[in-house]
Amino acid sequence: MVSSLGGCITDVTQVIIGKEQIWGIIANLDEPFRTMVFLDAFTGLRVSELLALKWGDIDFDKLELRVSRAIVYGVVGKCKSKASKKTVPLDPTLAGALSQWRMTTAYNGMEDWVFASEATKGKKPLTPDNLRRRHLQPAALRAGVSGRIGFHTFRRTLASLFIANGEDIKIVQESLRHANSRITLDLYAQATTAGKRAAQSKLVRMVLPRNSQPPTQALDG
Repeated sequence: MVSSLGGCITDVTQVIIGKEQIWGIIANLDEPFRTMVFLDAFTGLRVSELLALKWGDIDFDKLELRVSRAIVYGVVGKCKSKASKKTVPLDPTLAGALSQWRMTTAYNGMEDWVFASEATKGKKPLTPDNLRRRHLQPAALRAGVSGRIGFHTFRRTLASLFIANGEDIKIVQESLRHANSRITLDLYAQATTAGKRAAQSKLVRMVLPRNSQPPTQALDG
């Protein structure tokens, strides 16, 4: 269950983390994992898409990246759907972090993997299972985040934070590149207790006549 936006759902299939927890995990990672998770947390890329990124997919002038392939079990293939292939906008801070990483890595050519594996001398990208087990989950534990944290955690969290921020559902759908908004609402966006209370309070203020007493007080009087 979630007690607030800063809380954490412990069901491993529905993990949502809070704003402070996102940064706590990022701060406990070394490069390139820090940049990788930073990018993932604010774009909602699937891990198969994240690891399939090449430098040529990133347009630093237009501040966007193209999702044109996915890697599943080490095999490069197509994206999950037509909607998945849409361009993804980049906040300047995200673009700056990627640019900094590009200046650091030895594999910085247009056809190189953004998150290339040193073990394969850049011929392959890093693998998701090792990333989660050796880096992401330990960073979460150091940050005091319980539950089984994976890359999909950030995708679910992004949707819920967008909803909590009052973003239009169409914006959320397009940001996550879902085929339709029902997927976004049914599978990803979970309302927080604080968000639900705010919605409830908004209705109370709308229905209750201005300057009137709450019903219980009126009855007691």
